[in-house]
Amino acid sequence: MGLLKRGHSGPAITELQKMLRELDYDLPVSGIFDTATYNAVRNFQSRHLDKHNVPLEVDGKVGDLTFWALTHPRGKVLTGAIDFSKMPANAAGGSLTGRAALKVAIDELNAGAGEEGGNNMGRWVRKYLQPAGLPEGNSWCAGFVSWCFLQAVGGEMRSMPFKYSAGARNIFNQLKQKGFVYDASAEQPSAGDIVTWWRVSTTSGFGHIGIVHHFSDGFLYTIEGNKAANVAGFSYVKSRMSKLLGYARVP
Repeated sequence: MGLLKRGHSGPAITELQKMLRELDYDLPVSGIFDTATYNAVRNFQSRHLDKHNVPLEVDGKVGDLTFWALTHPRGKVLTGAIDFSKMPANAAGGSLTGRAALKVAIDELNAGAGEEGGNNMGRWVRKYLQPAGLPEGNSWCAGFVSWCFLQAVGGEMRSMPFKYSAGARNIFNQLKQKGFVYDASAEQPSAGDIVTWWRVSTTSGFGHIGIVHHFSDGFLYTIEGNKAANVAGFSYVKSRMSKLLGYARVP
């Protein structure tokens, strides 16, 4: 691949902009390496390493090293002080179906589920996307959540509390229509609940989704796919969560 820089245009720039949007950079897909694209590239470079684990040069140009990092943007995330590998206590609440789906998510985490061979690639990703009719290479956070809930109801599509989907916002909209979304300012998130975020913009249609592990002392703990290269646990200060669409609890 040749060097891409400000002022260039064409299909390669279009693909670059699509990759940056996939990584949450809010810029139009114009096919022109404009100032917005330049600033997004610099921001990405300032936060990522090359294939030798060396920080990228922040020059706003996309050469081989930056392109490699764009296609391998996430490192593996390991379990920290919170033990996401075990089910939370009953005191963490949650519905029977939600907790069953959480148990499946934990089993996947413990099995080392995640990407293999590149961004959004590998046998685990294929497993989560196949029921939605999509091949590997697509974002898989929603496919992971769908798969966990499918297993929670015995693998029967007709028994799922929502239609199997690889779209985070599609799942959220389904749950909202069914009356499963709740006001988290008045109700505490529970184990097995679903949490959804918007991405790029509130009207973009892009989103991200995960399963609540537990909530404690103002912190939300989740298990998510496709935020890291593997299924992993994450923690958030609930009152400071950005881009939040909302929470839902299936019966």
